[in-house]
Amino acid sequence: MRLGLGSPRCLLVIAPHPDDETIGAYALMTRLRRRGVAVRILVVTDGGASHTASPTWPWQRLIRERRCETLRAVRSLGIFRGDVTFLGLPDGRLVHEARRAHRLIEGAIRRAPKPLLVIAPSRSDDHPDHRVVAASVGFRRHACVRRLAYPVWPAGAAIRYARVVTLSAQERLAKRRTIRSYRTQAGRIADDPTGFTMTRAEIAAFSRPVETFVGQMR
Repeated sequence: MRLGLGSPRCLLVIAPHPDDETIGAYALMTRLRRRGVAVRILVVTDGGASHTASPTWPWQRLIRERRCETLRAVRSLGIFRGDVTFLGLPDGRLVHEARRAHRLIEGAIRRAPKPLLVIAPSRSDDHPDHRVVAASVGFRRHACVRRLAYPVWPAGAAIRYARVVTLSAQERLAKRRTIRSYRTQAGRIADDPTGFTMTRAEIAAFSRPVETFVGQMR
């Protein structure tokens, strides 16, 4: 089924890590920006745990670069620094900061213009940080707020009864390029054998012809 977007005044995309906003909702952000809808992005964790054993990328440097990667990526969509908020909570340890995450995410939803469309990870996502964010988004109901979830892990996971945004060939190529522009996650850091690097198969799955959303946050 196609995704009925309605008439939101604002789209709030909540990303557990820098790059999840692009993986989950690149085309959706593009479409709504063109319609004149305000787009805000909330990045919950600092992204500093992807390469903890790298001698050339200590966590402070990695966090700074991951923020820069995000700002560069969304700038191409017409989303600028003032519309991107980095909460800086600890990457990989969000379960220990769940109450703080709930409070900060709740505040962002409360302050955003209404009617509001909130996009956040699925509760069934394999990554624990993503599940904490999903629970935080569904923690309390608000008037004039619609919530939808997007899948990330496992990459390419199918969701039954989902609604989709279909990407044009041009949008799909642009999304794939943008995902690859997160170079710290796409092979730039080569001196940490235990570090995270998106595979070609994962990048292909993240830039498949549709973006998938499901209204499952309760």
